[in-house]
Amino acid sequence: MQEHHLEVKRTARYFTLGTLNEQTKHIWFVLHGYGQLAQFFIKKFEVLHNDDTFIVAPEALSRFYLQGVSGRVGASWMTKEERAYEIDDYIFYLNQLYDSLLHDRSLSDVQITILGFSQGNATVLRWLNADHIRYDRLVIWAGFFANGVADVIDPAKLTNIPTTLVYGTQDEYLVQVDLAKYETDIKTAIPHLEVITFEGKHTIDSETLKKLER
Repeated sequence: MQEHHLEVKRTARYFTLGTLNEQTKHIWFVLHGYGQLAQFFIKKFEVLHNDDTFIVAPEALSRFYLQGVSGRVGASWMTKEERAYEIDDYIFYLNQLYDSLLHDRSLSDVQITILGFSQGNATVLRWLNADHIRYDRLVIWAGFFANGVADVIDPAKLTNIPTTLVYGTQDEYLVQVDLAKYETDIKTAIPHLEVITFEGKHTIDSETLKKLER
């Protein structure tokens, strides 16, 4: 048996809040976690919606039924199967989305924030590591890097990028690890890291999100 690979055309889906126009001063790219869909994830960011803010939520290319063979559907950025190809595919997709939205726009007066949630964090950092896009701020929300931040990005690339780690102190995934070590490990790679916590679980907390509106 021989294994083969063939590049094919895919149709990706994304959702937006707000209008991208000459009044836009803030652009957010927000990447969902495992098993989520962008159409629901983006609703978490309605608290940021105003006349000068444009929010983009790309949806991962692989969808599946969350339970059995019917019912609710979720999406995943990648699995361990064909890992390298899936990474290449989503980086290509995200770059193309960024270019299609912003290729003809001056960004000199616009702040671009990139936010990853849960599984979306490794996706975000691999995307940024590709050096294709311009961005001004990074938010790592409930992200866990089993092999360290350097496994997904060269930390030196974030030296001049304001970076914030956000997580809930009752996060059902993070409470399984030593939270102090969790913070320290990420700070070792990103020394200027700002840390914000909230009393909550594995979710986007609206009140905490408002604190990032700047």
